[in-house]
Parts: sequence; C-alpha cells; structure tokens
Amino acid sequence: MEDLGGTMERMWEVTFPVRRMFYLVGINETSLPADAAIPKYIEGSMPFFGGFVLLEAILLWLKGRESIRISDGVMSVASGLFLYLPKMVHRAIEVVGYSYVYEHWRLTTLPWDSPWTWVLSMIGVDFGFYWFHRAAHEINIFWAAHQVHHSAEDYNLTTALRKSVLQQYTSWIFYLPMALCIPTNVFLVHSEMNLLYQFWIHTELINSLGPLEYVLNTPSHHRVHHGRNRYCIDKNYGGVLIIFDRMFGTFAAESEPVAYGLTHSLETWNPIEVQIFHLRHMWNRFVEVKGLCNKLKVIFYGPGWTGPASPRLGRIEDIPDVHPPVTKLQTNASALQCAYVLIHFLLVNGFFLLLLANKHLLSQFYLWIVAAYLLWSLTNFGFIFDCSKYAIPSELLRLVATPLLIALVATDNYFSRSLSRSAIVSLVFWLWQAAASNAFRKSATTSSSTSAKKQS
Repeated sequence: MEDLGGTMERMWEVTFPVRRMFYLVGINETSLPADAAIPKYIEGSMPFFGGFVLLEAILLWLKGRESIRISDGVMSVASGLFLYLPKMVHRAIEVVGYSYVYEHWRLTTLPWDSPWTWVLSMIGVDFGFYWFHRAAHEINIFWAAHQVHHSAEDYNLTTALRKSVLQQYTSWIFYLPMALCIPTNVFLVHSEMNLLYQFWIHTELINSLGPLEYVLNTPSHHRVHHGRNRYCIDKNYGGVLIIFDRMFGTFAAESEPVAYGLTHSLETWNPIEVQIFHLRHMWNRFVEVKGLCNKLKVIFYGPGWTGPASPRLGRIEDIPDVHPPVTKLQTNASALQCAYVLIHFLLVNGFFLLLLANKHLLSQFYLWIVAAYLLWSLTNFGFIFDCSKYAIPSELLRLVATPLLIALVATDNYFSRSLSRSAIVSLVFWLWQAAASNAFRKSATTSSSTSAKKQS
C-alpha cells in the first residue's frame, strides 16, 4: 500500500504541468511564499501548447472537419509571441504595479499558505478578469488592443494564443484592489492559471460539459463570446467561471452555429497591421467628429458607438447580421511558400523559446536586437501570406542576417544551428522565387504590349 501511495504521489507531481492547464491543482502545490521565485507557468506550458495544437489538428483531420489553416494558425501564434517581446527587455508591468501596491498600501496581510487566501485569490482574479474583459469590449481604447484576439476567423487552440501586445498595459489595473490584501505570489499563481485555463476552451471539438456548463466557462460558452452573430455580441466575459456573466446579465447560451471574427473583417495577414489597425480607425474617427465631447466618446464609449444619436455601446441593428458559412480571408501564397513559412516559423519559435529561458545570459542591447529580429521574422511571414511586394526582398535580407545574429548572440543549440543552416538553403529558394517573379512580370508586360499592338 505504501508503494502504491508513493507511486500515486509521484504521478500527481509529474502531471502538474498538464493539470495546471485545466486548473486541476492542489492548494499546497500552488501556494508560494513571498521569497519564492515568481511563477512562470505560462512560459513553462509553451511546449504543451504546441502538443495540444498538434493533437487538435489530428483529431479534426480524423473527424473530416476543417483543420487548422497554416496562415491563420501561424499568425495567431505570432501574435502571442508579440506579447512576449516587451517582456524580453523589461519586467511585466502587472508584476511591478501589483507588487508596489501590496508593499506600500495593503490594508492587511493574509497568510500565503491559507486555503482561504488561495480560494479568495482564485475568485478575485476571475472577478477582476470579468470586469477587465467587459471593459475591453465596452471601451473603445481598450477594444483597440483586445480586438487582436477576436480577429481570428477560425476557432481552434491557436486562437487562444492570438494576443495583443498592448493589452497588458491596461489589464493589470483591474486586479489592483486585490493587492490590498492578497500576497503578490498568490495573485500571480492564479493570474497565470486563469489564463492557462482559457487555452483549452478555444476548440470546436467539445460540445458540452453537462452540469459544469452552469458554473464554468466552457468551449460552448466561449464560442459564443468569439462570435459575430448578433446574439453573440458582448456576451460571456468570464475566464474560468461563468457565474459572473449570469449575475450581471451578460450570459448567452450557444443557440446556433457561430461565425467567428470581427464584425468588419481584416484583409491582411500582416501581424503589425492586426495590432494597430483599430487605433488608426479610432484616430480617423477622432479627427472626423466635431466637438470635444464627441471626440472623448470616440475613445471611451463602445466600439459600436456611431455618433451623437447613438447609445453608448451602439445599436445591435447596426451590426451585420452574419450567419455561417462565411467567406474567410485566404492567402494567395503557394502551398510551397506556406510550407516554407511553417518550417521557418517553427524554427524561429524554438529559437525564441530557448532565448526566453536564457535571457538572463544576454545584455539588454542583445535582447533588443533579438526582439527586433523576431518582430522582423514574424512580419515577413505575414508579407508572404499577403503576397506583398516587400515579401521577397525583406525575406532575402532576413536570411542573410540570420547567421550573423546567431553568431552575435553566441547561441549553440539545435534550433540556432538549424535556423542558421536553413537560412542559407532558403536563400536559394527565394532567389529562385525572385527570378520566377521577374520572369512572370516580364511575360505579363510582353503579353500586354503585344496585345496592345494587335489592337492598334
């Protein structure tokens, strides 16, 4: 019996990295004292994200359903990497802000190892997330960041990773009341696990969880949240729990097939454009409307506000009445080019994860260089999917720069070596693509001039 008990205990410990993605953790194993290292559960779960995405793709294929599109999946994960670029060069603002309030202004000190502190923090984080999430949909300047997550027209596990680089600079404010009593490490544990839980609910493979649908946020509830059908707009803001939506009147059950994405869809795969396009739209509206009051409404009213006669959140009748099937953004890149992007994206992603784990070994100067290279790489992949005129010249330059960068940061591992070698091989591929592109343009020019001569 002792051997069996010891085996079960070891199995419980070994499965922790998977269990934490579903919030299936014990209080003792996730209660950390103030002097413990800041938990990095999300960074530690990145390999599991990839594993679950692969598993979902296989299951979708076996069921004969639309699998994960390379263009949509790559750009979703690229947006998630964008989120981590600032964290490579400075501490997360939520850690700094929360710690400062807790150290200087807390009203009481709750014991870090108390089950009541753990439960209170779990509920408090989800309550804060509900109000942040609701504000992100109902306040235009917050929506300008959050819309990145909703820009995906597919709904799968990669969608969970589509994040805004700007959102982290506003979301932390909603958790500050907790700093008046909840220890920083206890808050950070639940903040990380709350986000991890939200990963697996981005799937169409799970229909219903039965009675749990009344209490928990589930794939069904979150599909509604991502919908652009009229009945889906501004619904189901919960992170782990759905009870706050039921309490505050923002709950809607999945009653018909959901069309995903923004009410006014994007026409580009460029990840930088996805991050900033709504800010540009807001600026144009701000300049366009007359009067200071209306200009402030552009910023602080809902994204659906259309003018002085419009209510704060706009009218539901002004939103297109969309139902599946819908036309999705497609890429004109060839299958070979899509495969190229996927391979290079995986290599760049592996290179990034290794550097993220060892960023303490690099100076701030080198971290900025690496962050710029990653930004360049991810933007190039968007150029390729868009068949942009910048795709080939920019990618050629990136391939030349890749071995130089790896030599500069002196990394010697599988991903850096593979990335460096693939860059050299890929130069030949893109030189061929450039030659083919020039030949095509010359052929088109000759054809059009010949046609013109015949007409004359």
